[in-house]
Amino acid sequence: MKNLRPLLFFVSMLLIVGLACSFGANNTPPTQAVQPTQPPPPTDVPPTESAPEPTVPAPTEPPAPQSQQFFTEEFDDPLSNDWSILTVTGSDSADPDKVTVESQDGQLVWNFDSEYVYYYIFYNPFTYEDVQVDVRADNRGRNNNNISLICRYDPDVGWYEFNIANNGLYDIYYAEVDSNGDIGYNRITNGGSNAIKQGKEINEYSISCKGDQLSLTINGDEVNTISEKNYGLREGQIGVSVSSFNVLPILINMDWIQISEP
Repeated sequence: MKNLRPLLFFVSMLLIVGLACSFGANNTPPTQAVQPTQPPPPTDVPPTESAPEPTVPAPTEPPAPQSQQFFTEEFDDPLSNDWSILTVTGSDSADPDKVTVESQDGQLVWNFDSEYVYYYIFYNPFTYEDVQVDVRADNRGRNNNNISLICRYDPDVGWYEFNIANNGLYDIYYAEVDSNGDIGYNRITNGGSNAIKQGKEINEYSISCKGDQLSLTINGDEVNTISEKNYGLREGQIGVSVSSFNVLPILINMDWIQISEP
């Protein structure tokens, strides 16, 4: 009997341990599936504004060309506002509205459908003491007209005017503006020149106003130079004119007007 007691004790201990393990296993709570955690609600952060698109600058117009003191006008574009107009009539029936002066195909075309209209254009931006004015003119109408070159124009006083007629004659005038605004033409000198090409021809006319010296050159020939001290104009604008008389139509095409230093 003494030999069986240790064995029984060992078996009893195994039974007690097994029961304890079995009891512990049955009381373990079952494992639950874990739900995915929801993201926290967004905080009140103001929405991020997108960067503004780069602005494209509006196209700018090219700057207006600056007026020049000495240059050649070749009439590739319409006459600018640098030029002003004056019309003088020589009879009650004259109608300046029947005269057109405009740039066409690189020429300044003077078209008269009225008798006795003296049509002037003056270059406004500058006044000149000493100056030379040249034109190249093609007579396409009748043979009774004047082409005039002007220096020292003052609208309140007057101007010097060099008239070249298509029939071969010329005059130099002092055109005087009186207190009523009327214009009187005072002849300084006149003459004739074989240098003028008559009829439907092309002529180049040039005047020079330098000090008291007034000079007229036609197709390269110096026709007349005089000393003018009676009226004594010292400075003013330049201009060009075409005049009609008692025959029509009058049609003059000017290729260019040149303003230069004498």
